[in-house]
Amino acid sequence: MQTIDIRTTQNVTIEYELASLRERALAFLVDGLIVLAIYYLLLILMIGAFGDSLLGGMLGGFIYGLLPIVGFMAYQFFSEIFANGQSWGKKALGIKVVRVDGAEPGLSDYFLRAIFHMIDSLASLGVLAALLISSSPKNQRLGDMTANTTVIKARTQARFRLEDILKISSIENYQPVYPEVRRLSEQDMLLIKHLIARYRQYPNPAHEQAVDEAVVHLTTLLDISDKPKNKIEFLKTLIRDYIVLTR
Repeated sequence: MQTIDIRTTQNVTIEYELASLRERALAFLVDGLIVLAIYYLLLILMIGAFGDSLLGGMLGGFIYGLLPIVGFMAYQFFSEIFANGQSWGKKALGIKVVRVDGAEPGLSDYFLRAIFHMIDSLASLGVLAALLISSSPKNQRLGDMTANTTVIKARTQARFRLEDILKISSIENYQPVYPEVRRLSEQDMLLIKHLIARYRQYPNPAHEQAVDEAVVHLTTLLDISDKPKNKIEFLKTLIRDYIVLTR
C-alpha cells in the first residue's frame, strides 16, 4: 500500500492512500467507454439529421479522427472540474485528483491533466502513463507531474479525515483537554497518527504493545497523572489538542 503525506492549507498533514495503477487504468477504461458511447450517439444523430454527405472531406476527417480525442480531453477536463476531481470512471473506482501541496486543484491544473492525456494515454497507447505511475514515488503520470497533482483513494480507511479536523477549527469552539501537548513537535504528532493507523489496520499484540508504550511515555513526558482508560482515544485527543493549540 503506497501512501502520501499532504500538508493542507490549514497546516495539517494528512496521510492518503495512493490510487494503484490498476484502479487508474480501470477508471480510464470506464471513462473511455462513456466517451465512445456519447460519440457514437452524436454520430448517429448527425447522420440522421444531415445524411452521409456531412461526413465527407475535411469535416469528415475531423469528426472521425479528431472529435473522439478532443471529446475525451474535454470530458476529462469538465468532469474533474464539476465533480471535484472525479470523472465518472474515478467515481466508480473510488479515486480522485488532489494537489500534492494540499491546495485545491484549479482550472489550470485540470486543463494540464486533460491536455497531457494526448501524450500519456493516447499517443503512447497508455504505455507512458503506466510506466510513470508504476515507477514514480507519488504515482504520477506526466500530466500529474506538470499540474503537481496525483490520484488518491477517496474511500480511505483513515480515522482522521480533513473534514473531521476542520470541525475543531479554533480554540473558541473546542476546549483542549491536554494543553501540555504544546511541548511536542509536529513530527511527534505524525508518529502518533501513524501508530494509531497501524494499530487500526493490524490490531495484533505487537502494535498493542507499541500503543501501551507510547501512552506510558507520553503521560510521563507531559506530566499527566491520570492513566487513560481508552488509550487510542487518548492519543486521538492529543492530536486534536495539538492542532487547535498550534494552528
